[in-house]
Amino acid sequence: MLAKGIQLSLLIGPIVPLPVPRAVLDALDSVEVHSASDAASGVSLTFQFDSRSALNTLFILSGAQGTGPGKLPLRILLIVVLNGSSQPLFDGMMTHVEVQGGSQGAPGTLTVIGEDVSRVMDMQDFSGLPFPAMPIEARVALLCAKYAPFGVIPLVIPLLFPDVQIPIDKIPAQQGTDLAYIQELARRVGYVFYVEPGPVAGTNIAYFGPEIKVGVPQPALNLDMDALTNVESLRFRFDPTKGKLPVVFIQNQLTRLAIPIPIPNLNPLQPPLGALPTPIANIELLKDTAKLNPMQALSRGLAEAKKSQDAVSADGSLNVLRYGRMLKARGLVGVRGAGVAYDGLYYVQSVRSTLKRGELKQSFTLTRNGLVSITPRVPV
Repeated sequence: MLAKGIQLSLLIGPIVPLPVPRAVLDALDSVEVHSASDAASGVSLTFQFDSRSALNTLFILSGAQGTGPGKLPLRILLIVVLNGSSQPLFDGMMTHVEVQGGSQGAPGTLTVIGEDVSRVMDMQDFSGLPFPAMPIEARVALLCAKYAPFGVIPLVIPLLFPDVQIPIDKIPAQQGTDLAYIQELARRVGYVFYVEPGPVAGTNIAYFGPEIKVGVPQPALNLDMDALTNVESLRFRFDPTKGKLPVVFIQNQLTRLAIPIPIPNLNPLQPPLGALPTPIANIELLKDTAKLNPMQALSRGLAEAKKSQDAVSADGSLNVLRYGRMLKARGLVGVRGAGVAYDGLYYVQSVRSTLKRGELKQSFTLTRNGLVSITPRVPV
């Protein structure tokens, strides 16, 4: 349904999705997929239909599938083939359907909204489930293992400052759904949790660990470079007041005095991407860390330190055919042609892909923790 060199496959079904009928694919008008480093991925499928369309029957059946205790919503799988290379674009669950009737002879629209597979992890409350003598990493891996039928593969990174509670002292218990509990554990230790499709269609990586800003960069985004230009627009912002130095407090058990400890942003998995780092404009006192143990307090400080360093950001858009591949969130990408201050490597914070007949475009947001590139050149 797309431009030359790009093909889209749509699969829908309970747990194991199947290719949709040709009539459904022909009615598909547009697709929008959003992925970000700090939020669940989402999808919006827009179909053209009328009162006699086969889509009515399809989504009546989908409504019956997702109702009642123990029943799950339909699963949606999108696969894009770009220049002969296949990659999953979205894998998740249908959350709701919106219908707008046609008027004056024009067809109506039916929009299917969905979220990634983490939506299934947020459907049942398991409050009170105990985890005696289990570190946080083991709890997360155990909770994710329940969703193996959806192709979920846990990728859990050990904590930098581990904290295992003695059973005779305290037994941790789950609060809320699996997703809510894992996200709360990630917040406590300064980690992130997300589910992304891949590496092959039908599988999903459930990542629990630090936000990683190292690795092989994606091909460079070229701005104002004549025939080499591969972005449609790119706008930069610099906020020198964003930098903060968090200070945690650790309580001395003998004197009951709180000892302040400043926490610089020295995470080896988030090295500086700019030669001129973000200036420290504010000092943030985390007074509530005094009631935590030292390991928990340090983790909380590192989590706050990493939030305030990305003072440089950029918003832009590109045509995938011109760029040559799909830009992916949660990875690095190079920028060229923007000048000395803004050239270099960036972290891709979010990407929104829009697919219509004859085109595939992406809008994106990049972030960086300083000005001026630390590398003499970026990968082309």
